[in-house]
Amino acid sequence: MSGALEDLAKHVEAKLGGVLLRWEMAFGELNVEVPAAKIVDVLRVLRDDGQCQFEVLIDICGVDYPARAQRFDVVYHLLSPRKNQRIRIKCATDETTPVPSVIEVFPAANWYEREAYDMYGILFADHPDLRRILTDYGFQGHPLRKDFPLTGYVEVRYDDDQKRVVYEPVKLTQEFRSFDFESPWEGTDYVLPGDEKAKT
Repeated sequence: MSGALEDLAKHVEAKLGGVLLRWEMAFGELNVEVPAAKIVDVLRVLRDDGQCQFEVLIDICGVDYPARAQRFDVVYHLLSPRKNQRIRIKCATDETTPVPSVIEVFPAANWYEREAYDMYGILFADHPDLRRILTDYGFQGHPLRKDFPLTGYVEVRYDDDQKRVVYEPVKLTQEFRSFDFESPWEGTDYVLPGDEKAKT
């Protein structure tokens, strides 16, 4: 761990006090876990403190752990251009408990929070316009959840006869292949359809 990051870790730990759940160093960055209810206060401290100066919100993203009771991690990446340092802040939530919106601290969070809502279904309290941003208006589900089916639920296409976009249930033309998850370099123990035509 570099001296600057070690100093930052100690300062953040002292500044956040009892709010900090845990911290660790990974891949040359400081990772901090805090309760979701305190995320606005934590980001404000990290932005305004003279030794931190994390003034740039780089990204907000979600991570899905379906086996956990609080299945989602909301991850905030901050940059301090003046100190040339980065920090990653995590908080956990479930499908029904909203995380406070951080738009009042970082206005750039608007579209990041909408994306996390659209892709994962993570709710953000007090967001001024929490609606889908990447998927279609009638889209069902949240496509980056681990339990979302790979084929989706509906197929969208333009029907030239009806002169409009139509939504139809997904129809699979073939069965899914049963992969055995062996090394791709070793190949499979069976012949895939069409491979019988290949020269040996």
